[in-house]
Amino acid sequence: MTQELRGMRVGILAADGVERVELDQPRGALQGAGAETELLSLHHGEIRARQFDLDPAGTFPVDRLVSDASVDDYDALLLPGGTMNPDQLRMDRDAVRFVKDFMAGGKPVASICHGPWTLAEADAVRGRRLTSWPSIRTDLRNAGAEVVTDQEVVVDGHLVTSRGPADLPAFCAAVVEQFARAHQPLSG
Repeated sequence: MTQELRGMRVGILAADGVERVELDQPRGALQGAGAETELLSLHHGEIRARQFDLDPAGTFPVDRLVSDASVDDYDALLLPGGTMNPDQLRMDRDAVRFVKDFMAGGKPVASICHGPWTLAEADAVRGRRLTSWPSIRTDLRNAGAEVVTDQEVVVDGHLVTSRGPADLPAFCAAVVEQFARAHQPLSG
């Protein structure tokens, strides 16, 4: 295992309805590269995951409420998809503020599938080049994004986006690579 993200702290923002593989696989890649991850959500306890948006797929324990989190506590942010997950996040003032502040701060952000819905709600896609699940592309265009449809992964500055579960191998590799580029290990 490589350790290029050793010392990096990554917030994962998700709510009930998160697509399990879109949280599990990127988190595994990040942890495998040495990053520490923390699951932020809208309520204490556990969030319920889904598979293909339809089938229950277990739960994930919540580490911290997004309302109690600060952008300064994290070096990078992961926004997994699933239809219900970002639909809830974009309706939560604290989640939208957190994402908006993260993007404004220039820290690396990775989002897959329906995850960019929260970025659009935070007015953080205007003038950006990105990709997503097909059903939200019009929303992203209406929010001012240039949407790419024929690439597994799109990198625009500190933002990494991907279309969906089929693109997870390429997404995970790009996330680790881009987060490593931005990671400045503490000297000492």
